[in-house]
Amino acid sequence: MYIQKLQEEIAPLREQLIHHKLYKNIDSIERIRLFMESHIFAVWDFMSLLKALQNGLTNTNVPWTPKGNPITRRLINEIVLGEESDLNELGEPFSHFEMYVESMQQLGANTAEIEAFIEYINNGNSVEAAFDKINISDSAKNFVKFTIEQVNSNQLHIIAAVFTFGREDLIPDMFLEIVKNIGSSTDVNISKLIYYLERHIEIDGGEHGPMSLQMIHELCGDDLQKWDEAIKASKEALNYRIALWDGINNEIVNRN
Repeated sequence: MYIQKLQEEIAPLREQLIHHKLYKNIDSIERIRLFMESHIFAVWDFMSLLKALQNGLTNTNVPWTPKGNPITRRLINEIVLGEESDLNELGEPFSHFEMYVESMQQLGANTAEIEAFIEYINNGNSVEAAFDKINISDSAKNFVKFTIEQVNSNQLHIIAAVFTFGREDLIPDMFLEIVKNIGSSTDVNISKLIYYLERHIEIDGGEHGPMSLQMIHELCGDDLQKWDEAIKASKEALNYRIALWDGINNEIVNRN
């Protein structure tokens, strides 16, 4: 019942995302490049949500002891395996983030900003400080800042809600069709991007969806306040995604 209410509450925002005008405007390789140069930051910050859940729902300490629900542990560890050390199209271990960066390079998209950002983070800078040193859109910055705020809240039910309901979900299916259509009419090799999207869809399907819902059930239980907070966080996450799509769409349209 609680899950159904949450899904009903976020349904209008999901509809906005599914039918966003951005998709029809991604109609060339140049526009795919622009899309990816901003979207890569949403690919990156997904891992912070996932790692926050792994830290909170599994035991990463030494010495180790069992922690939490074994089903939830398996869900998180399976997703970490798939996202952080999946196999690329050559059978080599790669994170999905690294696959995405490689696909950007194959398309000739600019990776300088995300590479500089990662270097700043590796050198001990905060996300805020790293953003001050690179040139990306406000919509991308705001999207990531919201994610990091949820991670830093240490409220697992909120982090899980943003993770489960606030991320891409149906987006890869639609984007994949756009990419395939453009790829059939250009000499530019986009095989790495198509592989990334197909792999993303494959891994996110199957049992991960139901297991994610079970994780939300476990974390919120019968606590109405937690469910209300989960609804609020999911709505905020979807609104930030819509704002990101709006920002990318405006850049694409105004660039021509």
